[in-house]
Formats: sequence, C-alpha cells, structure tokens
Amino acid sequence: MKFNSELALFLKARYPIIYINTTEEDRIEYVIRKNVKTNLNRSIYSWDFVDGYTNNPNNEGFAKRNPLQALELVERLNAETPALFLLKDFNRFLTDLSISRKLRNISRILKLQPKTIIIIGTDLTIPKELQDLITVVQFELPLEEEINNEIKRLVNSLNITIEPELFENLTRACQGLSLERIRRVLTKIIATYKTLDTNSISVLLNEKKQIISQTEILEYCSVDEKITNLGGLDNLKDWLKKRKTAFSIQASNYGLPTPRGLLLIGIQGTGKSLTAKAIANDWQLPLLKLDVGKLFGGIVGESESRLRQMITVAETISPCILWIDEIDKAFTNTDSKGDSGTSNRVLATFISWLSEKQKPVFVISTANNIDLLPLEILRKGRFDEIFFLDLPKKEEREEIFKIHLQEFRPNSWQSFDYSKLAALSDSFSGAEIRQSIIEGMYHAFYEKREFTSDDICQAIKESIPLANLESSQMLKLQDWASSGQIRLASSKQIYLN
Repeated sequence: MKFNSELALFLKARYPIIYINTTEEDRIEYVIRKNVKTNLNRSIYSWDFVDGYTNNPNNEGFAKRNPLQALELVERLNAETPALFLLKDFNRFLTDLSISRKLRNISRILKLQPKTIIIIGTDLTIPKELQDLITVVQFELPLEEEINNEIKRLVNSLNITIEPELFENLTRACQGLSLERIRRVLTKIIATYKTLDTNSISVLLNEKKQIISQTEILEYCSVDEKITNLGGLDNLKDWLKKRKTAFSIQASNYGLPTPRGLLLIGIQGTGKSLTAKAIANDWQLPLLKLDVGKLFGGIVGESESRLRQMITVAETISPCILWIDEIDKAFTNTDSKGDSGTSNRVLATFISWLSEKQKPVFVISTANNIDLLPLEILRKGRFDEIFFLDLPKKEEREEIFKIHLQEFRPNSWQSFDYSKLAALSDSFSGAEIRQSIIEGMYHAFYEKREFTSDDICQAIKESIPLANLESSQMLKLQDWASSGQIRLASSKQIYLN
C-alpha cells in the first residue's frame, strides 16, 4: 500500500507532525500499529479528548479533556525513547493560540528526537502558522485487495460459495465505502437475505446513496431505464455495449483504461437524459446527477469549493456515473466579466479534472446548443466520444412508438398502425412521440373508450414539434454533424431540411 511506504518514510525522516484526514479512525489506527510493528520499533500513545491517553498503563487517562496537557507528554518522555503520538480529533484545537504555540515550541524537540505526532481528523483545517510544520498524508478508502479479503472472510464464516462474477460485482459495489460501512452493510444483507446474491448489489448502492444525500450538490438517481428502451441510436448502443465490462477486474488486468465519458449533443427530447439513466442501469453503476444551479455560490471562492466537493464525492463513490445535464448552460462560451471570472475558474478546474482524473468516474454530459459550449470542452481527451442525437427517422420513430405502446398497452400494442404513425410524426423527438400517445389516450378516455391509432394521429396533427420552432438551431446541429466533426448516434442518414 502506498500509504504504508509513505508513512514509514516520513517517520524515518523524523517529520515532526503528520496530519491524516480520514473518517476511518479504527482502521487507520490498526494500519499504523501494524506498520510500526513491521517497520519501526516505536511505542504508540493514543489520545482522545474524552478518555485521554489509553493503551499505555503508565499514562492511562492522562490529559483527559486537556489537549494542551496531551502535548506535554511529548516533552516528559525520555529523549531516547522512540514514540508515536496518535492525537484523535486534535485538528479541532489547532486554532487555539496556546495549542498552536505549544506545537511550534515542541517541533524543535521532535526534529531531534525519534518522536512523531500524528493528528487524526475528519476536517482538513490547518492554520497558516502551522502549515510549514504539518505534513498531510492521504489515507485512501479500502482498495480492492482489502475489500476482497473482507468479503472472503464473511463468505468463509458463513460457509457459502458465490460465483466469481458476483464476487467481482460485490467488490466493485463496495468501492467507495469505508471498511466499517462495508462490514455494516454486508451484515445487513446477511440478516435480510441469509446469503450474498444479486440482491446484495442494490443494497450496497443504496448505502452509497446515504453518502450522496449528505451533499446538496449531487443527487443520487434511482434508475430502471433499459438500453432497450432507447429507440434507434444503434451506433451509440454498439459503442456502449463494447464498454459495458470496462470497469471489471478482467479489463484492468488486460491493461484497458476505464472509459472517461460521453458528451451527448442534440435538441431537447432526443433521448440524452434517458441515455444517461439507461447506461447507469445497464452497467450497474450508481448515477449521480450534478445540480449545476447549486454549483455556483454567491460567495467568492464558494463555487470552486463546491466543485472540488463534487469531485471528491464522485471519486469516493467511484466506480460511478456522473451526469451533468445541459452543460452548455453551466459553462457558456461567453466573456465572464460579470461574475469576476468565477465561471472561467470553475471551467478550468473542471476540464483539468476531466483530462487527468484517475478514478473510474464516467462523466455523461448533455448539451442542446453547441454555440454555448467552450472549445475546451469539445477538445479530444476530455471525453472518449462526442455523439450527436438527431431527430429520429421514420424507421426509428416506428421503433419508438412500439416501445412506448408496449408500456401503455402490453396486450394490444400490435394492433396499432406504426407505419402511419411514423409517417405523420416527421420532425418529432422521442419525448414528443410519447406525449402524442398520452394526448391520444386522454382524448379516448374522455369519450370512455379504448384509444386507437386515429387518436394518436389526431394528437400528432395538433402538435407543433420543437424542431419547427427552433429550426435554425436544428439545421446548425445537423450541418455540424454531417460535416464529420461529431459522431452520429444513429447510422441512419441525416437529411438536411
């Protein structure tokens, strides 16, 4: 583990104060004790505000409710005694002048003696006067090997066997959870289902939902849409099919990098949002939706902070899908003088993360207006591919009508005249096709009879598709797509009107 080697190096180099930002207090203490026992011969003194020092009979309860006295033990110990001081939640006292001054004073001792202070806290708050003294070490959530060992331990204790594919899916679903959460949710699964099976995946994803609910920027989307619910879009479906297992252990062993993301462009109603939901369901990954409106705060620096929080949560939950709806509204290709450059700074941080992210976060962004998209977003390397979702052609409209009518009338859907419906609904998007069916149902329901193809035809004739209202924008998108600068989501030919 990278953390173990990094910590051992800092201890040998006599770094005076190390700060570890984590919520996994028990796990970090276990890892530190194991590391020290293996690599260094040091005594460990563990302190918290309520119980004082513990695990050492000579100082049991010392410095209880007294953080300043907790630091005095560092001075009292023999200068030649190698020691490690674990101070839990001590970050809360760093802003106190007496604590800050005391730390700076004893730092001289720490540099000369084999002693190190390790602060364990959940919030990374370090005063400026201590930043040169304190070294921050990242403690990652459990990696694949630790999760595998935990699942194996549980499986062996229950004396059950599970298929390798399910074992891999369980490991992937557990990624992003602390070891304590993993143990708790696996215990819950066993208590509910008496075994580990495919139902376990949904329980684990719901546990991740609890983490996401703690932030107001991201929304956990429960999805039941299927790829088969998408009418047409055969090129896009084929692209997604080849990447469905790209987050698996086999793909990693093969040396295949995980997919980075998709940018879907098209007018409203062509299935961009539906595609994002269908991918999450098909790939069995949690879907996080970014609320762009809440991303931009009124206080200077708040927007950048919220973006970093969003990135942290997404990477913690990974592997996952991050859905940014209407990204053209968030990052407009305009001069941002009115917001003191906030949009430009947020955009720079976002595209930098898109290019350099190492965690398996698959970003799906949707856009309606290419004129508002900055060129930095469109550049290769930000997304794996950019797809254009055109208005469905006649064959695709027939398929879309069949999909929706099978939902509304699973027993009589074959009785409708799909060829006629598709011919009448030229320039209709998938969403508008669905709405025309609903309008026809309302008309027939009002007359207390079953609806027919004629009712839907009447609804189509009374509707004005959005493409007719925004014809110039539609033509511009189609012209851009036909120029070969963007990949077509459907293999059907684009007809310029």
